[in-house]
Amino acid sequence: MKRISILISAVLLLAGCSPTATPKEAVTLVAHDSFVISDQLKTEFEKTSGYQLKIVRAGDAGSMTSKLVLTKDAPIADVVFGIDNTFAPVAKANKIIDGELKAVDYADVCFNVDTEYFKEHDLEIPSDWRDLTKPKYKNLTVIENPNTSSTGLAFLASTYAAFPPATAGVFPSAVTWWLAFRDNGVKVASSWEDAYYTDFSGSAGKGKYPVVLSYSSSPADELDSKGNPRTQAIRKDCFRQTEYVGVLKNASNSTGAIALVKFMLSKSFQKALPEAMYVYPIDQSVSIPDSWLRNAAPAITTIGGELDIAKKRDSWLGDYNWVFDVAP
Repeated sequence: MKRISILISAVLLLAGCSPTATPKEAVTLVAHDSFVISDQLKTEFEKTSGYQLKIVRAGDAGSMTSKLVLTKDAPIADVVFGIDNTFAPVAKANKIIDGELKAVDYADVCFNVDTEYFKEHDLEIPSDWRDLTKPKYKNLTVIENPNTSSTGLAFLASTYAAFPPATAGVFPSAVTWWLAFRDNGVKVASSWEDAYYTDFSGSAGKGKYPVVLSYSSSPADELDSKGNPRTQAIRKDCFRQTEYVGVLKNASNSTGAIALVKFMLSKSFQKALPEAMYVYPIDQSVSIPDSWLRNAAPAITTIGGELDIAKKRDSWLGDYNWVFDVAP
């Protein structure tokens, strides 16, 4: 899931020791670029487990999964975090995980809008993402490429859930909608980070697109001086995304890997997830700050999660790549 605040440089020490003991050896975690862990939590893991924590970043979830498939005989880490329910079938089919992936967090992939832009241009905020193909929203939206981005793939699944299958000999309704979306000037970014931090006008990047494919929780990190969100999520028919952690096959430190997985499912780590990465902890007993919950409400409705993503993924991507003329 995606971190919505540029704090990464302040909280990442790729290696380090606890103040009271020298770690036994290193355990390496590979994660997507938006993964965040505080110094305090990192120290807690190293102190309680005795292992030094190292972190490798490998792009968005799709790019990371592809790298792990290519390096599965000599993995670049011991543990992976950030493979989600759209790319989990790829991990399973290529047998890169030792045992099972374990759910860590979840969030809802929804469009976000820059409310100030819509106010200044006297433009109605759409209540349904299907409306983004209308002429009045031309050239306003940026999304992520589903070939490389889990966010993009999640939305791709949503479109196939939203439109009924077409009759024989006719393009699927989802493809018809994508063609209209393309012709309405949607921009396709390679990753969530690029779309949100560079292209979206409502984030720190101050880009030129006032609509971005992100998360229902994203507005919690775009607050004004009075604590009010400057962005708003379109919370109808979003995709419920779940992120997993797992031990990689052929890991050089499988014992340390198991300890790290256990730590990421502990209450200490789970409690930190909302404010660290703006996602909901999978542990339902963990309390969520009221202020965060007010500004990061989950989707009103979700779609797409019930589809057989593993079976349909290649076909969907083929349709998408044909529409946007992009390489897989």
